[in-house]
Amino acid sequence: MAPYIFTEKKGIHIIDLHKSIVKIDEAAAAMKQIAKSGKKILFVSTKKQGQDIVSTHAKAIGMPYITERWSGGMLTNFGTIRKAIRKMTQIDKMEADGTLAILSKRERLQVSRQREKLDKVLGSIADMTRLPTAIFIVDVRKEHIALAEAKKLNIPVFAIVDTNSDPRPVDFVIPANDDASKSIDLITRTLAEAVAEGLNERKEEKDEADAQAEAMKIAKAKEEADKLEAAAKLEEASESEDSSSKEEEKADKTTKPRAKRPTIKKSAAKKPATEEPAAKEPAAGEKKD
Repeated sequence: MAPYIFTEKKGIHIIDLHKSIVKIDEAAAAMKQIAKSGKKILFVSTKKQGQDIVSTHAKAIGMPYITERWSGGMLTNFGTIRKAIRKMTQIDKMEADGTLAILSKRERLQVSRQREKLDKVLGSIADMTRLPTAIFIVDVRKEHIALAEAKKLNIPVFAIVDTNSDPRPVDFVIPANDDASKSIDLITRTLAEAVAEGLNERKEEKDEADAQAEAMKIAKAKEEADKLEAAAKLEEASESEDSSSKEEEKADKTTKPRAKRPTIKKSAAKKPATEEPAAKEPAAGEKKD
């Protein structure tokens, strides 16, 4: 911690606050980007000075937190932890559908005690369905198991590191007093605000993307409607053109004189000329009429 110590006075090391501010800003910027990407950050503080502070700020931004006791293997054996969380969820479901009421009084008492125990240790991480992307620790000496598990899984560690701690395993060191509640509150609140800002930006980007997608959808629907309307107009024009041409043809037929169909006259069969009997000459002595 020598690079972060300003001076020593009566055996007490005084931290350089200028370097603390720079490190807080770096940690806040990194946390903001993690939250903006939609990933989870686990807040850990099992010491009394930071329990209420960390739980309050973590709840406000919807992040998982551990303030009671760090169970060994909470990260390295996350599958078993998830089974315990599912057990707690199953008990809640039994209570909701009335299955728990069928059990005897003793069995109900045992189940309720088990539920309380699980909720006390794991209730704050019930919504954490996968390993966190980063972890924030208040006291690295007290939470050395959490630090070791995070380093084993290559999870970035943000931590408040006091002058009596080793900052080398920590990825984002925040040199500060980890015993004073005011110091813990100030740093945790600053980081929580950065996380909230990242979440808001993510929400705004998502809303903007949804609005653009909706606008594109509307524009596409309008384009298709215009195409259908143009096709309908074209079809209507072609139909009107066909009907007008039919009417013109009909009008031409009515105005033109109808061509007479040539008829073949049948010539009457000529009767053979009959010779009229020659007029008899009057006989001698007869008078002509």
